[in-house]
Amino acid sequence: MGHQIYGIDFTSAPRAGKPLRCAECVLDGARLTLVSFQAWPDFAGFEAFLASPGPWVAGLDFPFGQSRIFVENIGWPRDWAAYARYVATLERTVFCEVLERYKADRLDGDREHRRRVDVLAGAISPQKLYGVPVGKMFYEGSRRLVASGVHLPLLMPGDRERVILEAYPGVIARFLIGRESYKTDTRRKQKPSHIQAQRAIVSALKTKRFSDVYGLEVCLPADFEPEPSGDRLDAVLCAIQVAAAFLKRDTNFGIPDHADPLEGWICDPTLC
Repeated sequence: MGHQIYGIDFTSAPRAGKPLRCAECVLDGARLTLVSFQAWPDFAGFEAFLASPGPWVAGLDFPFGQSRIFVENIGWPRDWAAYARYVATLERTVFCEVLERYKADRLDGDREHRRRVDVLAGAISPQKLYGVPVGKMFYEGSRRLVASGVHLPLLMPGDRERVILEAYPGVIARFLIGRESYKTDTRRKQKPSHIQAQRAIVSALKTKRFSDVYGLEVCLPADFEPEPSGDRLDAVLCAIQVAAAFLKRDTNFGIPDHADPLEGWICDPTLC
């Protein structure tokens, strides 16, 4: 039958024009097959997914945690589940105010901290509220994860039939095509080159270089076509990352021993 694998491209403000995208896949041995896409225009669909019975494993594209230095400096509980539950008690505007006040009197370079894995992955600080607002994504995502009872390796024990891992498609995209831009949500900035770059990513998934590192054969439908926003492709890349991690499930999904249980870890074999 294979194993149910999901990749979810997350957003802090889902709507009809920018839904949460979910790639549903099946992993049979080392063969990962894309079956279908789902689109959730609000968080209700995502919450229903989290509550759905397993077994399944999913990769979500947002920072699950904050940096240790931030958590310690601001005085939050030094346990992921505890500070995630605390954040869940805050209104979104209050949470944003907390992050802004923290930065206000600090020196340049010491305002928005990155986790250890963010440095390795080339990711921005999970405190960031503007541009790519991953701080807001953390707020909306972590509160739902901690309430769902899912199993979060490294961070929180839960229902081992429903396993969630942090993904970051930018890592695998850079591995495949370097730092070439392959997507943007801003329509006026969308270019034919974004589609070309996405097609290059899809082609690179068929190479020995990819399979040697990720240990997978990826099967996409013949009619799979990229889109300028890159949301569907990002959902697929999240599924690939979590499928590669699932192959290492007997060693804590490939999460290294030095990973910080306060911060979390991005699942990708190139980061270990």
